[in-house]
Amino acid sequence: MSRVIVIGAGLSGLSAACHLVADGHDVTVLERESFPGGRNGVQRADGFRFDTGPTVLTMPALLEHPLRRIGGSLEPLHLRRLDPGYRGFFADGSRIDVRASQDAMAAEIAAQVSPGDAAAFTDFVGWLEQLHEVELPNFIARNFDSPLDLLSRPGAAAKLVRLGGFGRLGPTIRRRFADDRLVRLFTFQAMYAGLAPDDALALYAVITYMDSISGVWFPADGMHAVPLALAAALEAAGAELRYETPAEQILTDGQGRVAGVRAGGEQLAADAVVLTADLPTAYRTLLPDLTPPRAARSGDFSPSAVVWHLGVRGDAPPEAVHHNIHFGHAWGQAFEQLIKHKELMSDPSRLVTIPTVDAPAMAPPGHSVLYVLEPVPNLTGGQDWSAEGPRLRERLLRFLQRHGYPTEIATETLVTPADWAAQGMAAGTPFSLAHSFAQTGPFRPPNVERRRPGVFLAGTGTTPGVGIPMVLISGELAALRVRDYLGAVR
Repeated sequence: MSRVIVIGAGLSGLSAACHLVADGHDVTVLERESFPGGRNGVQRADGFRFDTGPTVLTMPALLEHPLRRIGGSLEPLHLRRLDPGYRGFFADGSRIDVRASQDAMAAEIAAQVSPGDAAAFTDFVGWLEQLHEVELPNFIARNFDSPLDLLSRPGAAAKLVRLGGFGRLGPTIRRRFADDRLVRLFTFQAMYAGLAPDDALALYAVITYMDSISGVWFPADGMHAVPLALAAALEAAGAELRYETPAEQILTDGQGRVAGVRAGGEQLAADAVVLTADLPTAYRTLLPDLTPPRAARSGDFSPSAVVWHLGVRGDAPPEAVHHNIHFGHAWGQAFEQLIKHKELMSDPSRLVTIPTVDAPAMAPPGHSVLYVLEPVPNLTGGQDWSAEGPRLRERLLRFLQRHGYPTEIATETLVTPADWAAQGMAAGTPFSLAHSFAQTGPFRPPNVERRRPGVFLAGTGTTPGVGIPMVLISGELAALRVRDYLGAVR
């Protein structure tokens, strides 16, 4: 039985471990923290529990897949589809809900916008479904060894061209909807890809499909239940998870092939290693003798975000739901400030997530948890976050008060780009490399390190990219690389 070590118990590492166990390998997962999750972490303070990473779970089938391969299921998570998935609040005082079914969403648009845009939405959904059908198997859930691999599926590439996937996202959506509010509601997801909507390729509308059409889901016990479920299933299937065990060195044999990992002062033998740390950190700490891929050295990284975790006395205002997006007046200008000029947005749009709407046990009785996110430049913007952080906190406080959120604070943590960097995230952003054309698909840093046979990579910095669905796929793609290298035991 081959031995494989996975470094990092984030979602990509846990996904990789599931597939490796299913392939019959002896798997050990090393994690520096005392719990699994990576960016999908948890923080506890004063009776509050905070999900520190993503607040949006989409495409649960992609989570179910690795679980089922090792005998687990989604059942322990008690997932429910949020309706609405989002509530959009606009600067003119209006609001539009992103509803949980196509019919309900069309009715919402007809009521809040116009019958014409409701009809356009039906056509929009059909287009998104076609994009998803062609992109997922042919360009997302696939390993590439060269850009020339794109030519191996000419039919899929031609269909993507016919669908307008290589046009620009913002203009594509504007041609479909007359009302600018809908354009914002269906293009803000481009920021997850590190791009302004008018600059992102239209193929990234697949992210819109994932959360606005496929649906937004929430585990009954909060988002950190996702890595906990994966970890529990892995241990039940025979994998070993070692917490508080940071990897120190990748060991090699006389031919330069992987021989194991030094961790906690112990040498652990391994035939292959899956490395999930952010690429610049991974190369600096564990592959110091290798030159990192160009993108990891000098690529374009996505903007960052300030996240303010608040435990407050009182309940959410009656008009608030689980996910609340407050759109500013500015749109194109705001993205230009953020991405092109690397400045704080003068009129930002903000996300307020209130998980206690659906998981009241995350706070003491009579209290709520707020997760407030504002996009900000990454560390290449040059802001002094020791000074800017407190100023932004005060602006966010005034914003919450203005919109009627409870602000009697019992406990709080403000996370800035400097804090993300301290956690090992390059450029101080949790969103890793931007998904420009030159950093997408076969042009993204590869998930195999051919100069060090037996080293494979997973996570946001490699293929296919950022977000829970993508990192779950990333773990499977890394496991497929291991299968090609070692073979499958069963």
